[in-house]
Amino acid sequence: MPAIDGYEKIPLGISSCLIGEKVRFDGGHKQNRYILDTLGQYFSYRPFCPEMAIGLGVPRETIRLVEIDGRREAIGNKNAALNVTDALIQSAQNRQSWHRQIYGYIVKKDSPSCGMERVRVYHGDQPQRIGAGLYTETMMQNFPNLPVEEEGRLGDPVLREGFVKRVFVYKRWHDMLADGLDWAALTDFHGRHKLILYSHDQDLGRQLGRELSSAHSQLIEDYAAGYLSQLMAILKIFAKRSNHVNVLEHIRGYLKRDLDKSDKRELTDSIENYRLGLLPLIVPITLLRHHFRKIPNEYIERSYYMQPHPDELMLLNSL
Repeated sequence: MPAIDGYEKIPLGISSCLIGEKVRFDGGHKQNRYILDTLGQYFSYRPFCPEMAIGLGVPRETIRLVEIDGRREAIGNKNAALNVTDALIQSAQNRQSWHRQIYGYIVKKDSPSCGMERVRVYHGDQPQRIGAGLYTETMMQNFPNLPVEEEGRLGDPVLREGFVKRVFVYKRWHDMLADGLDWAALTDFHGRHKLILYSHDQDLGRQLGRELSSAHSQLIEDYAAGYLSQLMAILKIFAKRSNHVNVLEHIRGYLKRDLDKSDKRELTDSIENYRLGLLPLIVPITLLRHHFRKIPNEYIERSYYMQPHPDELMLLNSL
């Protein structure tokens, strides 16, 4: 994984059609330029098409999810004798080794094999958007903390930023494990992510911190698995503007004795204008970074809230 501007590309899984491979049922693709050109600067992709992997070929009959005797099965749209349910599930089971080596997955929306949510499930001729693609559903059951997102939802700036954030946090988690898990490392990891957690849900973030501080009598390996599950669940909660304002004001408190009246007013106005929706989040964060370069603070400097992912992704410009 070559480095770009100091960042090592993070490996993600991806539905093959999204990078332009002609694996769709009709021989087409669903290439997504944002995924390739922007996110691709920082993520390396491992493409996979489960329908091709189980031998359906191109072109092929389309499949759909059907509720049969309480079980969701993937069968042919025209040929009901075509049933690839077990093959799609087994396809995900067979690929757990490389699923362990990735830090996120971008899947094709609405797909009966790859969709993450709201996939049509048929009861007779009546579809309901209540399903997930069988390959992706099995993978998510095997790796419940793996960040997964659909390409359609990446068009929403809040969902996009949330997914990218989870990928970076998940990667840092595994980097910590590789360096050696102990209570000091886990406590430092939590401290550096604490303000990010507060921007999603302050109460749950504080609760997780209290649980961590009182958990040292447990085996750390047992505790860490539950900690990660709670961490990733909090990060799935939408980071509301009001929560970001609370975090920004908390960070501003570290500067209250060091700024003159003019700088204080500029910073206050910047946060207030963000609260009103007149400025994107990157503006008060950039201003805070400017002041902390002049007035260093180790805790703030180490906090990932001030540096959640590469500036070049510019995700904060839309928040």
